[in-house]
This record gives sequence, structure tokens and C-alpha cells, in this order.
Amino acid sequence: MKKLSLFITGIFLMLLNVDVKAQQQDSTDYFVGKWKVLVKGTPNGDATMVFVLDKAAESLAGVVQDTVGTEISKISSVELAGNAVTLYFTAQGYDVNLLMKKEDENNVTGSLMGMFDATGKRLKKD
Repeated sequence: MKKLSLFITGIFLMLLNVDVKAQQQDSTDYFVGKWKVLVKGTPNGDATMVFVLDKAAESLAGVVQDTVGTEISKISSVELAGNAVTLYFTAQGYDVNLLMKKEDENNVTGSLMGMFDATGKRLKKD
């Protein structure tokens, strides 16, 4: 009886581990694509940037562009946590980060450096 209980516990833990990995994978897939992000209230006024995110191994990689498609910066680091992603990049000589949280299938909210509110919308493929 003790062996059966131990076996069932092991199976349960294994299934739980698979479920957690599936959820992490879903959040990675969610953020893949182009995101037009509006950062409000910066010292230079509101700023609009486009984040192009691609899947890289078990995480994300990408670039930051202006609204006409010119690359501003490469994304140097990415942190995924549940339904949120933090992107690290350089802007005007400063290392900055953008937190984006999933709102619905095509919208995100968050903040730049924890100081400036940001909203984003997924851009449709051409």
C-alpha cells in the first residue's frame, strides 16, 4: 500500500511539472510577434516603439524599432514570468527595461522602468 501511494504521488508530481512547462511555453508563444507600444509621460513626451519578438530556444529575442521600422536597439535580455515579460534594451545611451503583462489576446499593459505607463497592441502580419 505504501509503494502504491508513493507511485501515485510520483505520477502526480510528474504531471504537475509537465503542466507548468506547458504554461511557460504558452507565455513565450503569446509574446512572439510585433508589438506597437506607447509609453506615456516620459520627459521627452509620449513615445511609440515597435518591439519585434522572435522565439529563441526557450525564451525570446528581438529588436526595438521606431514606427517606420528603423532598428533602435537590440533586446539584450528577456525575463518571462507567467503572463508577463520584461525586455531589457538600450535607449538613448541608457539601459532600460519594459514590463509587458498580457491583457487579452492582442493587448498588453505595463511600464517602462517602473515609472512610465505603457500600453501595447499586437500588430497584424502583413
